[in-house]
Amino acid sequence: MDLNSTNTIKVKKIRPGRGIGSGKGKTSGRGHKGQKSRRGVAIKSFEGGQMPLYRRLPKRGFNPIKKNEIAIFNIQNIQKFIDTKKIKSSEKIDLNLLKKLKLVNKKIQKIKLLGNGELKEKVNLEVDFISKSVKDKLSKNGSTVKIKNI
Repeated sequence: MDLNSTNTIKVKKIRPGRGIGSGKGKTSGRGHKGQKSRRGVAIKSFEGGQMPLYRRLPKRGFNPIKKNEIAIFNIQNIQKFIDTKKIKSSEKIDLNLLKKLKLVNKKIQKIKLLGNGELKEKVNLEVDFISKSVKDKLSKNGSTVKIKNI
C-alpha cells in the first residue's frame, strides 16, 4: 500500500428538506407543528423538565458574600450584662469574650460601641469602632478603651 495515496471515505452531507428520497424530507426531522418545529426557535435553559441550573443555584445579587458583620453595643447594654452577672467588670470585654458567652452571633467580626445609657463601673474594653460620646463618658468614668487598628 502506498503511503502517499489518500484513502479517505467521503460521507455525504445530510441536506434536510430536499425531498422524500433524502430521508429528511417533508418535516425535515422536526416532527409536526409546535414551537420546536418552527425556524429560529430554541427554548433557552430548558432542560427537559429537570430543574434548570439557574434555579438550582442560590441567589447572590447585591448581597456581598464577604460582608463585615458589625455588632452594635450601647454602654447601657454592657451595664445590663454586668448587673445580670453575665460579664465581670474586672475582666477585659472584647469580641472573643462576647462570643464565648454567646452574647453576640459567631458570624460577628467587629464591635462598635455607642453612647446610649450610663456606665456605673470601671471596665476594660477592646472594640473596633467607638463614638465620641462614649469616649467622653468612659474617660469621666475612669474606664480604659483600646481601639483595634484595622
